[in-house]
Amino acid sequence: MCCFVLTFVAMAVSKLKIGLCLSGGAARGIAHVGVIQALLEAGIEPAVTAGSSAGSVVGVLYAAGLSPSEMLDFIEQSNFLKLVKFGLPSGGLSRLTFINERLAAVIPENDFARLKKPLFVTMTNLNSGQLEVRNSGQLFEVITASCCIPLVFKPVEIDGHLYVDGGLLSNLPVEPLLTEADFIIGVNVIPQVVLENKALNGVIDIANRCFDLSILANSRPQVSLCDYLVRMEGIGEFGVFQFNRYQEIYELGYAEAVRQMPEILATLKAQEVVVASSSL
Repeated sequence: MCCFVLTFVAMAVSKLKIGLCLSGGAARGIAHVGVIQALLEAGIEPAVTAGSSAGSVVGVLYAAGLSPSEMLDFIEQSNFLKLVKFGLPSGGLSRLTFINERLAAVIPENDFARLKKPLFVTMTNLNSGQLEVRNSGQLFEVITASCCIPLVFKPVEIDGHLYVDGGLLSNLPVEPLLTEADFIIGVNVIPQVVLENKALNGVIDIANRCFDLSILANSRPQVSLCDYLVRMEGIGEFGVFQFNRYQEIYELGYAEAVRQMPEILATLKAQEVVVASSSL
């Protein structure tokens, strides 16, 4: 009965063009897959997506038409699971070429225009110091650049410029969706928690905390631009590179989205009324 009611309400607002904004967060970004699963089960199918870093990976898989179960298979079969030891790639700075290779294995063409749904991806231009948003041209290279965490992976060169993680300057890239969607659902997987001293024991713990704080700071203005922000309580239990816990992270994302679904649907319904009134 519950699923039927949720689906019925969602169908009532399906005329709205829904945008989905997915934040970066490395392994924690796997929670996005769970959120998408919950949205689809409720009859909510985002028409356009924007993503940064890990959010760009999940975003491109969704835009290419992969199901949540296929997204989990992609993660399981990728070299992400090797990024676990000490929270850093073995051997220091390395290239993210495996992302290119894995994307090519599941997406037929290396072109934004060939995706089934529109996608916007952010990346940081190290040369100009500016954020860039791409939604056309070569696809795989842009996704790889958006995932390139500074000081962990080597920058990606595109057209003579060096690029790194889009989350460095905009971890929740809502702006491209403002003119593309009637209703924007944001998902922020960066934990907002207070830590005790014992939780900051060592270089990796401190580096992870600095990463989280920096990203949280640049995301605050974007949070207010979302019509609904899926809150990811408990995500701080997972480390940035704990890809080996992908099933747990997925389940957390799914559970949180299901828990908040009544709020999401109510907010959607309210927005439908606003849109309908403005068109009179």
